[in-house]
Amino acid sequence: MERLQKILSQAGVASRRASEKLMLEGRVSVNGKTVTELGTKADPARDDIRVDGSRIKTPERHLYLLLNKPKGYVTTRSDPQKRATVLDLLKGVREYIYPVGRLDYDSEGLLILTNDGDLAARLTHPRHGVPRVYEARVLGAPDAHDLSRLAKGVSIDGRRTEPAEIVALGPSHLRITVREGRNRQVRKMCDAIGHPVTELRRVAVGPIRDTRLKPGQWRELTPQEVERLRRAASAT
Repeated sequence: MERLQKILSQAGVASRRASEKLMLEGRVSVNGKTVTELGTKADPARDDIRVDGSRIKTPERHLYLLLNKPKGYVTTRSDPQKRATVLDLLKGVREYIYPVGRLDYDSEGLLILTNDGDLAARLTHPRHGVPRVYEARVLGAPDAHDLSRLAKGVSIDGRRTEPAEIVALGPSHLRITVREGRNRQVRKMCDAIGHPVTELRRVAVGPIRDTRLKPGQWRELTPQEVERLRRAASAT
């Protein structure tokens, strides 16, 4: 017996947090009975578990993809504004997968997509501190004081950012490593020091890098890469 939100995430329905929201909204049933208690457990092999009336399926296999997201795509499965999504780039992929975290519309770079809800939840939980590495072009030339502020933490949306690793690659070119997943975090950090981002590219997710993958291209992660991700996401 496992917690229902874990079963839903492992089935590729949604992340654990999103699965909890589905439960609270009364959209999940077990053996014909609507379930809203987050501590509810079930047996995916024996119980009839449904979301919005459709029975969930345990994925035949877990899929782990690495995509180099170009600008002009949203990092969701669907978009109310009818903009192109990252899933539009995954020709030939029939499994139900979803992005791990976000990469905003105007940004590009590495993005992991999977139907392994357990790993996705650990990769995105701040407690595990899985690093994301970005290269940013900014307006103007941040000085040593600006870089120190970024490294120590700046206030965005009323809350200070955690310490970050900052490397100046050029007068207006920065490498920024963060271990949080806040909305548009790197852009807001650079806004806070008065040097807005003009170009932003994610070059690493935890231990995963790939300089050969061109924008719009994707590939499956190797078993070794998946294992390295699991180790990175197990840190506390």
